[in-house]
Amino acid sequence: METMKRTLWRQICNLTHNLKPALMMVVVQIAFGGVNILYKLAANDGMSLRVIIAYRFIFATAFMLPVALFFERESIRKVNLKILFLAFLSGLFGGSLCHNLFLESLVLTSATFVCAMFNLIPAVTFILAISFGLEKLGIKTKEGKAKLLGTLIGIGGAMLLTFYKGEEIQTWSTHVDLLDHHHDQKSLHSDTDSVKHLLGSLSAVGSCFSFSLWLIVQDKMSKKYPYEYSSTALMCVMGAIQSVVFAFCVEKDWSQWKLGWNIRLLTAAYSGIVASGLMVTLVFWCVRTRGPLFASVFSPLMLVVVAILSSLMLEEKLHLGSVIGATLIVCGLYAVLWGKERR
Repeated sequence: METMKRTLWRQICNLTHNLKPALMMVVVQIAFGGVNILYKLAANDGMSLRVIIAYRFIFATAFMLPVALFFERESIRKVNLKILFLAFLSGLFGGSLCHNLFLESLVLTSATFVCAMFNLIPAVTFILAISFGLEKLGIKTKEGKAKLLGTLIGIGGAMLLTFYKGEEIQTWSTHVDLLDHHHDQKSLHSDTDSVKHLLGSLSAVGSCFSFSLWLIVQDKMSKKYPYEYSSTALMCVMGAIQSVVFAFCVEKDWSQWKLGWNIRLLTAAYSGIVASGLMVTLVFWCVRTRGPLFASVFSPLMLVVVAILSSLMLEEKLHLGSVIGATLIVCGLYAVLWGKERR
């Protein structure tokens, strides 16, 4: 009897250990989904978009620097001008530029829309990698055809998401709207809404390109400076400097920098410490344990999380074009990932 109990307990422990990376990535995507909702709430509260990003990286730097110094103290000696330049590019493409465009798109469109567009990143990265000569298309192979087809499907889904709205899909409603929409201020001109939607779409695509460039820069940096915590800390420092300088240049209202015990402080602290700090650490751990492809497979989960939270908390409406476009983007994502796995 005791032997059976020990065997059963060992099997449970093994199962838990094997499921740990998957559970971690589920937690990561839920946490990232929460950031998008908080962004929307903070922007609706009147907080400057540029200030939100600046505070995010300030909080992330305050969290990651001590972690890097504690776990990777020896990495300080390896820092040189080339590493600092790569960190600058990393902070730009993966930090200040990417997040400013992302948040601009989030405000102009919806949280669900932006998350759907963000699943274009593998396809965009594939296009840039071919353009820079970092990867070959290999059109005669199954893998090359899958990556090309997945890229085209993803682009088609993004275009559908941008230009076709379709009928509204009736979903559940909790009658909870944390955005507290001011319907009397809402524009009656559909042309204005169309322009905002187009600008939001372009911002989302720009954010995807910026993030894809960051992945390419990060690949080079990881080979020259293989310290995960220190690389993240350097990126956060550079991102904080760039974001603060940009915010000071654009935002003239000094009251925007005030943080009280409200949604603004929660958004800044959560996005910086939890998203850019703890969750990035978990992603690094999962990538090191199971590989980058494993981590990428979970990215569409954030779309589902945000769609549910937006419907429950923000009263965002789903439309047929959004559902079809998001489905095509996710299908294209998995086609590209399948091609990369079989390479």
